[in-house]
Amino acid sequence: MLRKYGLTAGLMMASFGLGIYIAHGPDVNAQHNKRVLEIRTYTAAEGKLEPLAKRMGTDEMKYFEKHGMKNVFFGVASDPPLSANTFVYIVSHENREAAKKNWPAVLGDPGFKEMLSKSGRYSVKSESIFLDPTDYSPTK
Repeated sequence: MLRKYGLTAGLMMASFGLGIYIAHGPDVNAQHNKRVLEIRTYTAAEGKLEPLAKRMGTDEMKYFEKHGMKNVFFGVASDPPLSANTFVYIVSHENREAAKKNWPAVLGDPGFKEMLSKSGRYSVKSESIFLDPTDYSPTK
């Protein structure tokens, strides 16, 4: 009986220790002054996913680079129902302060404004999340 409780107590202590390690894990420093990634997800209006993806690949990404962003990834969702209307891209910024300046520069660019006015609005919703790469991330 003592052996049974000893094993249970040992497992509980190991679980507790593992929980502390997982909770603290590797150092993560959100909003540091290093390069950050931004994932942007767009929900296209019905029938507008293809024109949105085409415009991104032929026009918009040029303005991102022009105004300090690095293009990392562009893609569409693979599986239904999101494959009908979801476009995702990732850009990187020098840091969070640069990101705060990059977007107004893109949106204020006369060429960007003209491009948008000619093509029209393709999305009904957009979301953005900033990510700080961990020390062990291949993408930093």
